[in-house]
Amino acid sequence: MKVLLDIPDNKAASLMDVLKSISYVKAKPLTDAKALLMGELRDAVEEMKLVRAGKKKARNADDFLNEL
Repeated sequence: MKVLLDIPDNKAASLMDVLKSISYVKAKPLTDAKALLMGELRDAVEEMKLVRAGKKKARNADDFLNEL
């Protein structure tokens, strides 16, 4: 199982020490860029779920591409 935690910077070092001391836990910090990317991907997946459930309307692909 993978778990993503959001920890204040001033508490992160001590928690990382605890996690690293547990033999069956692999812990490594994420860069800010990777954390941001993961958050954006999570939001995109949630939006797709809403579209598939009919709770949100999708945009036309041509409109999206023209916007770029």
